[in-house]
Amino acid sequence: MSSWLIILSLGLPLFAALWIWFLGKSPNQREAITLISAVALLLVVLAILPLVLAGLPVRLELLAPVPGLSLAFAVEPLGMIFACVASFLWIVNSVFSIGYMRGNQCFAIAIAATMGLAFAENLFTLFVCYEALTLSTYPLVTHHKNDEARRAGRTYLGILLGSSVVLLLPAIIATWVLTGSITFTPGGVMAGKVAPVIGGILLLLYLYGIGKAALMPLHRWLPAAMVAPTPVSALLHAVAVVKAGVFTVVKVVVYIFGLDYLRDLAMADVALYLAGFTILTASIIALRQDNLKRRLAYSTVSQLSYVILAALILSPLSTMGAALHIAVHAFGKITLFMAAGRRAQGQCQPVGRHRQAHALDHGGLRNWRDLYDWAAPRCRVPVEMVHAAGRAGGGAMVRGRGHRGLDIAERGLFPAHNLCRLP
Repeated sequence: MSSWLIILSLGLPLFAALWIWFLGKSPNQREAITLISAVALLLVVLAILPLVLAGLPVRLELLAPVPGLSLAFAVEPLGMIFACVASFLWIVNSVFSIGYMRGNQCFAIAIAATMGLAFAENLFTLFVCYEALTLSTYPLVTHHKNDEARRAGRTYLGILLGSSVVLLLPAIIATWVLTGSITFTPGGVMAGKVAPVIGGILLLLYLYGIGKAALMPLHRWLPAAMVAPTPVSALLHAVAVVKAGVFTVVKVVVYIFGLDYLRDLAMADVALYLAGFTILTASIIALRQDNLKRRLAYSTVSQLSYVILAALILSPLSTMGAALHIAVHAFGKITLFMAAGRRAQGQCQPVGRHRQAHALDHGGLRNWRDLYDWAAPRCRVPVEMVHAAGRAGGGAMVRGRGHRGLDIAERGLFPAHNLCRLP
């Protein structure tokens, strides 16, 4: 019975994509299929949750092309968190897209790939779903089909496919050769099998091979992709793509390397500094952006490295913080992009000197005072929503006590958190 739940979680979005394509000339029916399948997927994911909480196995093996290498799915707690977030926010994103992108089937394919990635039992399955997610979102990035969109699409596809094929795939092959296993295993598979020097090299290959985590300098695809419509930006930042990147990083750290093994690697400290550099640099760049979507994109680059940083602190509590921040940032960022999308489409009527639908692209918004000036009197989206989302999800411009994932990560860094606490 449990295997059928995995089949449904993968099959429902694919079935929806087929019907959306079939109903190409009926946009209302396409949107109805999108919403029905999104709700059905959430119900299926929620049906899996009690089994995971009870510690019962939920597993499905589709095929084994060679002995020891199988396309298989198994649900564990970290993947369950990611699946719940992605399936719920697909509903939110689908509602926001009504009358906008008119039921694009690529959304459904991307969600199917995301579910497969969340439930992947091994690195082979994860890699297949990872690449499927990249390819399915490319048409969304190039949705406008103009020169700017095509340039952004080339950057998007070039960096994500290039990093995964050149760096991630060799890392997976090396892991299989050295350890004889690429199955996600509590405690990792490398202890006692991989020398520390080789382990350090593999760690860097994984961190930069997972280009969706946007660790600098492999981050340019994310700001470039902001040429896409706002529902696509929300999908990239909150529902699927970047969350798939940092989810993969956390899963590799916990289930392939293992926290105990990484504590003995000098390269783990170097990776911490790389994540810290990305946090600071991306935040500074974000504050200098006039275009609000690009500002949010660099904010996302910064916040993704918070997740990586928390995972690489290598304590159980900081790992919990990394997983929680994936979820919290997803909810915050999707709200911020929806608010930005309403502004960009001119659905809010600005006041004063900000009369253009795309005033943000001309330097119209430079601080939070300007945000109140144009939004507070007339916009139907409350500005308080933007602030709440920023505090909950962690925009680079707003840093508050709402960062529960970061707070937990800080406690992992300082176990005596009652005496020592970061500001």
